[in-house]
Amino acid sequence: MRFRVRKRVWITVMVIALGGVLVWLDPRGPQETEIDSEARAQEPGHVLENAEITLFGETGTIQQSLVTPRLVHTPQTAMTDVLSPRATLFDSEQREWLATANTGTLNTETQALTLAGSARLLAPEEGWQLDTELLNYDGTTRHAWSDTHVVLQQPPQRMEASRMDVWLDDSQVRLTNNVRGVHPPATRSP
Repeated sequence: MRFRVRKRVWITVMVIALGGVLVWLDPRGPQETEIDSEARAQEPGHVLENAEITLFGETGTIQQSLVTPRLVHTPQTAMTDVLSPRATLFDSEQREWLATANTGTLNTETQALTLAGSARLLAPEEGWQLDTELLNYDGTTRHAWSDTHVVLQQPPQRMEASRMDVWLDDSQVRLTNNVRGVHPPATRSP
């Protein structure tokens, strides 16, 4: 009888010891790992559907407004990626300029907006539109530019160039490099 009790105690001790060793060796168990701060900086903080962002200037006036069906914001880098953005840009006289594209990136700290893929800038009051593949906009200086092929249209006029700058406050457009255009003569009505 003593032998059976010793044997049972011995087997119980062995099972507990083996279980402890297995828990200690278990790769699924708790492990100490360092957090990769660089990878964490790329993690989105907010994902919003059907969102609108409004950025204000130092005086409280609206600088730009952005409407998008999908927004992904990464707070550590102050970067916001948007899908099918429709931006309303305001100049110093609060005139509205409209910009659209397939995708966009907004830096909420510097108010820098980059629109990519069929980017378009409209000046509703002047009646012209500018089309390009990549449009950059600095919200603090209200300066838009593109270093890719651009087409500026104010029907029936049409201009093309390799580079473009637009200063919203001055309503000034500058086309540079390989500028070509069509300017039909004005017709006189009898």
